[in-house]
Amino acid sequence: MTHTCTKVTVRQRAIRNDKISLYLDYYPAVRNPETMQMSRREYLGIYIYAHPKNEMEREFNNDMLNKAEAIRCIRVQSLINEEFGFLDKHKMKADFLAYFEKMCRNKDQKWLFVYQHFYNFVKGQCTFGEVNVDLCKRFRDYLLNARQLKHAGHRISLNSAAGYYSTFRGLLKIAYRDKLIRENINDYLEKIEYQDVKREYLTLAEVKQLAATPCDIPVLKAASLFSCLTGLRISDILNLQWEDFGIAPDQGYCLRIRTQKTKTEATLPVSYEAYELCGKPGTGKVFKGLTRSMINYPLKNWLKKARIKKHITFHCFRHSFATLQIAAGTDIYTVSKMMTHRNVSTTQIYAELVNEKKRESANKISLK
Repeated sequence: MTHTCTKVTVRQRAIRNDKISLYLDYYPAVRNPETMQMSRREYLGIYIYAHPKNEMEREFNNDMLNKAEAIRCIRVQSLINEEFGFLDKHKMKADFLAYFEKMCRNKDQKWLFVYQHFYNFVKGQCTFGEVNVDLCKRFRDYLLNARQLKHAGHRISLNSAAGYYSTFRGLLKIAYRDKLIRENINDYLEKIEYQDVKREYLTLAEVKQLAATPCDIPVLKAASLFSCLTGLRISDILNLQWEDFGIAPDQGYCLRIRTQKTKTEATLPVSYEAYELCGKPGTGKVFKGLTRSMINYPLKNWLKKARIKKHITFHCFRHSFATLQIAAGTDIYTVSKMMTHRNVSTTQIYAELVNEKKRESANKISLK
């Protein structure tokens, strides 16, 4: 159904205090596709003097009438394009924070961190009508100087700020797609560039050294070594279910999962050694009792016992898997699929790390 024949007229309505309210009259009425209600009038919130007393008031009236006419022209164009967002008066007043929080429910933990930072930035109040380019640019500046949520004495890193802002821009993209905001704000925003950082990883000898070292929390040791052998992120390991395991056509074990971070559906082969780390097969979660808190101080203590002095986090086990695979001769494309990377260029970083290691090995042999 088209509304190109609908006429839009600027009309006037007398109100109190010798003022006139300007509104648009639609004929025939147009239907709001979301509420399904028919609309004839749109009050513009523009008022003029009913009886201007001087030149200043007459000039003011002319300016306001010109503004109303400009809005009328925009509405005609919107009707031709069948865009009816202007009819929904409640949308701009809706709670953007409530929408943000709802979106976090099906996302990874980083979304919650971004939500909390944005909540602090807007002091706990923000409507869709307030979400504009200026607000988003100021949130970018806020993130570049923000303090950590759990450790207020420290600022968030540049790469964390870059990741948080990228997530926030992803939210804006979804909101625009769902027609909750009127323009694609991302077109006017500058992203925060990531800073190159050293990617730490364990050598095969160090992984074996870690495996031979007792850990006070057995499930932490099993999950860590499982990550070294599969490349799975902590978020995927925490959610890993026994039902995710299956038997591949070659009769080996495999995992059928949907990754928490990228929401990628993947079938990943699993070695028998990695499968053994999971313990006795059962139901529900594989690594029962494993929590995120364990990957902080308990992990550091275990690494210290193993006499590994590198700054290793749980995510470094994923780096270790990739570098060990490439060092062993596995092609980058296969490693990329195992890592569930969307682009092979992401996996190329690990190939460069291995090249550095090869150079170190080459320089160890000298005739001098």
